[in-house]
Amino acid sequence: MTAAAFAPTRATESEGRRAAVGTQDRDLLVAARTAFFNGVRWSGHTDERDAVGHPQADLVRLLEAEYGVRPRAVPPGDGLGIGREDAAVAALRRAARLGVPLTPEALLVHRDGGPWLWAVLTELWPETVRWHGHRHAEEALRATLIETPESAPTTGHLLDLAEATGLAPLTPAEAAPAGRSTDRAVRHAAWRYLHRIPGGTAHLPAPSAASDTYERLLLDPPTPLLGPREGEPEGRLVAQTMLLGGLDTPGQGLSGGMAVLLGGLGDTLAETEGIAGVITVVTAGHEDLAADGRLAVERRTGHWVLKLPVDTPRSPVPAQTHRHRTALTWWAVRLLGSMPRPLDVMHVRYADDASLALADAAERLGAASMFTATPDPHRGLAERHAGSDQGDPPAAQALRHELHRVFVADRLVERAHTVVGIPGRGGTGELVRYFPHLARLAGGKGPSAPPEGIAPYRAAPDEHDRPRAALAALYDDGARPDALDAEDRDLPLLLSVGRLHPVKQQDLLVRAWLETGGYRTSTLVLIGGSPHTATEAETDMRRRIDTLLARFPQASRRFALLPALPNVDVRRLQRALAARPQESPCWYVCPSAKEEFGIAILEAMEAGLPAAGPRNGGVIHYLHDGMNGILMDTSGPTGLMRGLRRLAHIGDDERRRYATAGRNLVAERFSVTRMANELTAEYAALQRP
Repeated sequence: MTAAAFAPTRATESEGRRAAVGTQDRDLLVAARTAFFNGVRWSGHTDERDAVGHPQADLVRLLEAEYGVRPRAVPPGDGLGIGREDAAVAALRRAARLGVPLTPEALLVHRDGGPWLWAVLTELWPETVRWHGHRHAEEALRATLIETPESAPTTGHLLDLAEATGLAPLTPAEAAPAGRSTDRAVRHAAWRYLHRIPGGTAHLPAPSAASDTYERLLLDPPTPLLGPREGEPEGRLVAQTMLLGGLDTPGQGLSGGMAVLLGGLGDTLAETEGIAGVITVVTAGHEDLAADGRLAVERRTGHWVLKLPVDTPRSPVPAQTHRHRTALTWWAVRLLGSMPRPLDVMHVRYADDASLALADAAERLGAASMFTATPDPHRGLAERHAGSDQGDPPAAQALRHELHRVFVADRLVERAHTVVGIPGRGGTGELVRYFPHLARLAGGKGPSAPPEGIAPYRAAPDEHDRPRAALAALYDDGARPDALDAEDRDLPLLLSVGRLHPVKQQDLLVRAWLETGGYRTSTLVLIGGSPHTATEAETDMRRRIDTLLARFPQASRRFALLPALPNVDVRRLQRALAARPQESPCWYVCPSAKEEFGIAILEAMEAGLPAAGPRNGGVIHYLHDGMNGILMDTSGPTGLMRGLRRLAHIGDDERRRYATAGRNLVAERFSVTRMANELTAEYAALQRP
């Protein structure tokens, strides 16, 4: 897909009228984007008074700067009501969406900007080099590098721009870091640059000079055993990305349902006709590399897991992936490019700079690319930031991060050779609302939506004994924080599985359970969190839960927080709970603020548990209130309390009906085999560029 394909065009009179109607959407982000992609002027303010005092002032001004179609160019920071950096970011994003080829000098003038400014500069740079030529860009880069101190972080950014586009603005001797005093990020950028340019490796220090495992790998990159041999077997060689958290540690840190989904999907794809092999690409920080230095492991026959080293203790959080974009691209190109046969397809998910890094790698490797678009973070962005104010730094930062992710999603859509969506009720119509440029696909219906799916449960050889053992461990000792009292075994139980994170809202679930008096008649079990080294988010969530429980000391013996378990153990426990007598029922409860899909909910339904999930997000596309489960308002504790009270009053027959309908739904619609077959057809239709 080219820039021209998605650039706003001059609308005809009738098209202009239709677009104008679309701009009346109550969601300000949707209105601004609808207008922009239809070439219609848009303003979020109705009069001068609103421009000064509107409660959504900060959001409105940023949207106007980025999407407002104005009759003349507005100088950065002049008349927009925002700072110069915000104005520059907005102007560069507009240039990217319009396909405007800015000069190298016009981009490099922003070299000392903040993270969002540098991120969009990085995205625009390759197109600038293509339009204005390597020689012009190389000269501009050299002039800028010569006047920039070697120790300045900007030097590393500039060397990354050179490496990413095959430029050589500095000689090997000029690029070699002066010594250990060099900024770590600058030093690593220089080493990546020296690896590529002729004669550069002679100026690299010996691997023995490395200060840690990451630097040793960077100085002497390995060539891991990865991928099938040339021509064996026939079919597409596909890479799929899972760049947040670990693949085999769902529920820990950033790793959640996506890890379960892609693990099962990769295993199934590898057995599907038309697929030669699957590479699931993950990230590995210092702790991961120290624990296991192998960069590639064959998880199952034909399914490899490839770890891209990242210079962080663990996998980077989404808000920090822009710091690692060029390094991730470098590692992906080097490791995937060393396979016996070339990569055919790169399938990326999630709108962040790590996904852009893998899209960059696909382009450099000559592979076709696919992007799974979702309404995240678009859905509810305007509502979440309705009262955002520059005077609240965390809120202002969060707003800018989400607007950056919207831009990243646009770039991934534009650069992909094909786009698919998360299936929803009625297809992907909702997706078109957030991505107006996708309306050009399938006659306005938007992209295709291969079904998501869960892997079948694989019973162990001694399966008969294991469920009993799982229940015995759960009811071992109520004095332990990860177990319940045996005498409470017959009480109704609420189960929730997921990583400990603010968006999962386990603390709100505990609060609702306590304040409705649920602890008097039921037990609550949470599963999630790292068993050994907790992240900051996990520690904070545990602290919140402990604070709540301290107010109700009598409830602690009926509450258990288990660390994250292997997926097979979670699903075995769910089956054991579903098989209990009707007088001691179990509900699966998802208290998340939103779930784009909800793998854990589907797994619970497949096990035979009735489920309750959030109204916000994608769960409503398969969990239908009063038919195969219930939906709850999870926007705050009040809605969750209403939901728990409702659960407590649902009778046995109704609960059994929900459980049966849920299990049948998963069997009919959410098979990982069906998902693999439909994705294989999508991959087969793609040709290497």
